[in-house]
Amino acid sequence: MKKLLFILSALLVAGCSTVANLVEFENENEVTFYNSFGYLDGEEWVIPMRMYVHHRRESMESWTTSFAAWRYNLDEDEREIFQSRIDNIVADSEWRESVEFRFKDDPTNKTYRIKNEEGDHPKTDLNGLKEGYIRISQGRADSLLQAQNSDNNWLSIEAISTYHSGTGRVQLIKPEGVSVISDIDDTVKITELPAGSRVVTRNTFFKEYKAAPGMADLYNSWDVDVFHYVSGAPWQLYNPLSQFLFDEEQGFPKGSFHMKNVRKNFFNLSSWRDLGQLITNENFTFDQKVEQITSLFETFPNREFILVGDSGERDPDVYDKIREIYPDQVKEIIIRDVVNDREENPERLEGMTIIPAKTVTFGESQFQ
Repeated sequence: MKKLLFILSALLVAGCSTVANLVEFENENEVTFYNSFGYLDGEEWVIPMRMYVHHRRESMESWTTSFAAWRYNLDEDEREIFQSRIDNIVADSEWRESVEFRFKDDPTNKTYRIKNEEGDHPKTDLNGLKEGYIRISQGRADSLLQAQNSDNNWLSIEAISTYHSGTGRVQLIKPEGVSVISDIDDTVKITELPAGSRVVTRNTFFKEYKAAPGMADLYNSWDVDVFHYVSGAPWQLYNPLSQFLFDEEQGFPKGSFHMKNVRKNFFNLSSWRDLGQLITNENFTFDQKVEQITSLFETFPNREFILVGDSGERDPDVYDKIREIYPDQVKEIIIRDVVNDREENPERLEGMTIIPAKTVTFGESQFQ
């Protein structure tokens, strides 16, 4: 994976917001609202939110695509795919932006801004990011769900502040029930991580995504309407991944996203720390997933969880750790076995439901 991560690092450096002289400025900034959820706190719904404000840089996209086409001998289709995948990687992150938004079809047209833990309304940071929460009453939530004719308690939001455009979705999740936490790469989307960086690079940036066979049908067969997608991929790949999973052809259930932080303002030491951990710390994804899944379990202590992952990296270890901490909440662990652990390392999958899959071999891809 290190070569892939160095490639991503180079793209993020190219996307540093300080090279603003390459930007073709327009009046409107795009706001990405990442799929999120809400939980009940007394008589109110608390909705944690994460947004990214950015400006597309077509010149940087073109330059980076031309370089990748030369480096990897890309054909025209691969060039187009690559350019679409790097949109948020090379985008210009907008600093000190204040974004207002509202719920679609809200008869009151009430506007919202994200609050932080101190109750302030922060502006976007150097990386164009803003995180926090909003609160709405149960009565207001019921009114909005009815106005939007909501399916599975999903609500749509839209940016309305000057020079901002963007939409997003949040799901209001009841305190009790069953939820699914799913990995993405090699669990629902074939990435072939055990095949090594050359194969993974092509599957991630140059090739059409391929769904793992049967997984969408499996998810849709369950009497479950709450899904959380927890991935070691960086947030910069949210758009292509969510568009792929949730389109009509693939048909995976909609859910919240929980991905890896990779900051990209390179006058900020935290950005270099993120990249250093990506490249040198093999436990970074393990720690990230344990932390994010733990947060979900603690937010919903009365819900049970089905944990779904693959054997290609450390999902079995992550889920075993979670089961150790929250044995009463783990309903089932399901592992898509892509490295034949069921025969060669069965103790690693002990107590887990195994979905046999085609074994991924280092240096080889099932796609030509």
